[in-house]
This record gives sequence, structure tokens and C-alpha cells, in this order.
Amino acid sequence: MSVRDILVSWTTWSKLAGNADDDWADRLSHIYTVVILCSFSMFVLGGSYMDDRIACWMKGEYTAHMAKYAVNHCWVHNTYFVPMDEHIPRGDTGDLDITYYQYVPLILLCSALFFKVPCLLWRCFASFSGIEINKVVEMMAASHYVEDAKRDEKVAEIVCTIDRWLDANRQYHWNCFVRMRQKLGRVLFCLNRREGTFLTGLYMLTKLLFLANVVGQFFLLDAFMGGFYSYYGLEAMKTLAYEHQMKESRRFPRTTMCSFSIRSFKVDAPEKETIQCILPLNLYNEKIFLFLWFWFILVATATAINLLAWIWRQIFVKNRLTFVKRYLKMRGRLQTTTDKTLSRKFANFLRGDGVFLLQMIAKNANQLIVTDVVVGLWDRFLEKPIVKKALADNLPVNNNQGDAKASYK
Repeated sequence: MSVRDILVSWTTWSKLAGNADDDWADRLSHIYTVVILCSFSMFVLGGSYMDDRIACWMKGEYTAHMAKYAVNHCWVHNTYFVPMDEHIPRGDTGDLDITYYQYVPLILLCSALFFKVPCLLWRCFASFSGIEINKVVEMMAASHYVEDAKRDEKVAEIVCTIDRWLDANRQYHWNCFVRMRQKLGRVLFCLNRREGTFLTGLYMLTKLLFLANVVGQFFLLDAFMGGFYSYYGLEAMKTLAYEHQMKESRRFPRTTMCSFSIRSFKVDAPEKETIQCILPLNLYNEKIFLFLWFWFILVATATAINLLAWIWRQIFVKNRLTFVKRYLKMRGRLQTTTDKTLSRKFANFLRGDGVFLLQMIAKNANQLIVTDVVVGLWDRFLEKPIVKKALADNLPVNNNQGDAKASYK
């Protein structure tokens, strides 16, 4: 494979999107926001290498070399902003310095990295659950456009994989400490594979990291830009509402001042020079960071709502039961009172992680395949010795005893 083929393969959307083990709110952060931030970073970085990244007005006696030195000095060191109707200060101008414009590409790339970190942590630690969600989704996607016989084989393989995973991570001991830990895990999403809360808890933690990151971006940019970014969008809307135009912002001034000292062998004290400069890039930086302010608000709102929705689905057992029953009803598997009673035990058999896995698959695969998988797991559940014995004796399924003391609580 040539270098060109390798580069082209990594520029495809599927490579950028990565695994199908998350939902739209996660992709809003770790895909779309990362693409936006990297694009802005490359745009500003390209402008930073242009000859007219900064232009300064200076005295006529400046030679070409002196003018080049002055311009480069003002770019490398900080300039400061003084409105045209105010006097130029003669003393220290440290409080007026604009310290960020040289580092805008770097800070945008760092922000993009922070948006990607929660996703990387999720994919790194999710494999410790004993099953790879992405692989299961790929298997389900591959079974959708094949012949019926091969499709049934794929579905049976997926069902067997999930069923073995559930059995391998089941709690085989039952005492007061296990019951206490189980109840605690349902509320706090403790990362425990035996209690069926590992994937669920890890995903909720990842959601919290996504939310904390996007909120933390305002504090990060506040520190980077001198403490004004948190209310930047509100100030811009206020200016537009009252003055009906977007004026030059004091936050991103295009005309600045630059002061520097020149040492000479002829004069003991350095000579201080002050020139006026223009920062063309601030014309774009102003619009970029204004857009990012509104975008971060959108991402934070969507992530918070999505997090609350996931917590609502997982914290109440009734919601997990509703999810399972919806797919069983689609195939007419809940016809009798016994079936409806067993469906509750089936939801307990799946536990939080099992239902979470099916919910995640449903968000990334075809609904018909998900229905086949849920029904396949239902059929295997009915074949469990503890269930068959209870049905034969016309007794309720015992949650505390069975083969190897398995529990379906």
C-alpha cells in the first residue's frame, strides 16, 4: 500500500468517527467539535505564517532591516490595546497586554484534545467489561445485508456471545453483603461486573467527563485570554441588540500599540520606541471564538440533557423492563400472564449492563436485528434449567437459587 493510500484511508469519515459504541451526544463532542476546533486551528496557523500577519506603522527614518526587526519583535512579544480617544501610557503597560494571539492555534488544538480524552478513556476501559460493543455492532451490521440462512447464523452467534458474557459475569454468591452492594450499585452505578453495573457506570462517568470538559473550556479560555471569555457571547448579543452592529471588540482589537527598547553603544540608557500595529488575524479570531462560545453552549446543553436521559433509563428498573418488553411484543412473545411475569425475570437476567448493551446496539444498528437478538436471548433464557424447572412445576422463578446458585436479581 502506498503512502497516498494510507493518508487517504485515514481521511475517511469512518476512520475519523471511530467505533460505533456511543451515541449522538458523544459524537457531538469527540467528533464534530474536534473537527471544528482542528479546522479553525489550521486556518489560524496558516494565517500566522503569512507576511502580513502583523503590519506596523513607523517613522520614516526606519530602514528596511529596522522595520523588519520592529514588526517581528511586536509579533513575538505582546502588543497592548489603547483606544484612539485615550492617551498612550508612558509607564508599565502589562495590564493592557494582549498575550494570546500568538498561541491561538495551540490552544485550539489543546481544546480539541480535551474533547477527545473522555472518548479515549471510555474505549480503553470498556474492554475490561469482557465484551467489545463495537465488535458486536459490526457483527450485527454485517448480518443485515446477507442471505436469510447466513443472517440467522450471525444472529445466533451474537446471541450466544452476549449470553455467555452475561453468564460469565453473573453473581454466584448470595448473602446480605451482596444484596447491599447490589442495591448500592443500582443507585450509584458502581463499576462492578458481577453486579452488572460496570459498563453502565463507566458510560455515566464518561458522560460526566464530556460535560465537565465542555464547561471547563470556558474557564480554560478565561485563563488563556485574561478572564473575559465566559460572558463574551452575552456581551456580543447585547452590543448587537442595542447598537445594531458588531463593533470592534476590546477583546480582539485589530489596532494595537507596541513598545520596545533599543540599546546603542552611543547612548547608555535604552531608547524606547512606540509604534502602532494592526493584527489582521484578530478579525477572524473574534468570529471564531464567538462561534465557539455559542457552540460550547449548545454542546453543554445537549450533553447535560442526554446525560439526564441516560440516568433516567438506567436508574429505574421499570425503564429497562419497558425497553425489553417493547422488542418482545414486536415478535408476539408476550401473550400470556406467565410470559409477562417472565419478562421481568428476563430483564433481571440481563441486568443493567445487558440492557445497556442492547440499548447502545439499538442506537448504532438496525432495529430489526436488535429485535432478533432480544428474542434470541429470550429463547435462551427460557431454556435455562432454573426457568424450565419453574415452568414445569408451575412455580415462580426463584431469584436466589438455581444452577450454581445463579441469581437473576
